[in-house]
Amino acid sequence: MRIAILCPYSLSRPGGVQGQVVGLAGALRSLGHEAVVFAPVDGSVDVPGLSRGHVVPLGRSLPVPANGSVAPVALSPLAAVRAVQAVHTGGFDVLHLHEPLAPGPGYGWLFACSEPKVGTFHRAGVGIAYRVLGPAARWVAGRLDVRCAVSPEAASTASAAIGGSYEVVGNGVEIERFSGADPWRTGGPTVIFVGRHERRKGLGVLLEAWDRLMGTSAAPSWPGAPAQRSLWVVGEGPETDDLRWRHRSSPGIEWLGRIGDDELAARLAGADLLCAPALGGESFGVVLVEAMSARTAVVASDLPGYAFAAGGHALLVPPGDPAALTGALSRGLSDAAGGTGRCAPEMLDSALAHAQRWSMRALASRYVGIFEALVS
Repeated sequence: MRIAILCPYSLSRPGGVQGQVVGLAGALRSLGHEAVVFAPVDGSVDVPGLSRGHVVPLGRSLPVPANGSVAPVALSPLAAVRAVQAVHTGGFDVLHLHEPLAPGPGYGWLFACSEPKVGTFHRAGVGIAYRVLGPAARWVAGRLDVRCAVSPEAASTASAAIGGSYEVVGNGVEIERFSGADPWRTGGPTVIFVGRHERRKGLGVLLEAWDRLMGTSAAPSWPGAPAQRSLWVVGEGPETDDLRWRHRSSPGIEWLGRIGDDELAARLAGADLLCAPALGGESFGVVLVEAMSARTAVVASDLPGYAFAAGGHALLVPPGDPAALTGALSRGLSDAAGGTGRCAPEMLDSALAHAQRWSMRALASRYVGIFEALVS
């Protein structure tokens, strides 16, 4: 089967949807199908995980505020023209659009291509396309033959905005890359944060909780917190400079910036806890599954998307509550030191077994079933 996959966001920028598209394309090819990714690309066409023959660049992107973050989308009509022309000459059996209502070339496929179309909705929280299009969004979405969602939260968001029924397929993770990683060496109990440094991801809440934990604020500190405890902060974003300045005296924090995939897997495997303190707008929680795949315990905000991904294998706390997060981190690090609770070996093994259901290969198999049923 020959499958065209559209990512509305630039492959040159890190992002959850981009990672899912690239990973899914690779998994589909490993199952014997031909998958070609269409997306904006800024600069080099070389995209990790994709050969030049498996990506069709649609031009450069422009940053558009969306869902508390910034979406790098291609707004030029030429991007839609390129996408349509490539489909007309490509002999594709099915078109797969991720975030099909996002601004960009997807609308060219929806209105100018006759091939069967599958749309996957990722968003939690009403997005710019829903607000701009209003009632017309229902009509646009009607051009899709099948609608999928990455979680019940994403399905609920889309259904409330545009109606319709959705098949929940989940997201995919390359489980083996994390389960087989050599743990990064640490100097003591370690917490890791992975994500863009913007308000929605809650890094500011985590840093406040860390100060409480280490006893550097006026709030009650965790008794006996030793200095060798570390907080690895992965990523960057609009809040990086401000947060680094405000917490410049906080002990144990290592600002790592962007790191490669192999280093990320090794650090997740080496850390004792992953902390995902997002405030909202999370439809799934891929990083939670990555941590569970690396046999690392998880502390996260109690959001529907995170709860769905974790399946009971994470310690969930109210979002935006530094005191509650402090308590959860204290408990998690204590469990890690004693090998008890959610950090006990048998609990980590159970979390890894749960993560297997979200493997990228399993996700690709679910989509192949959808594609084959639609085409036949």
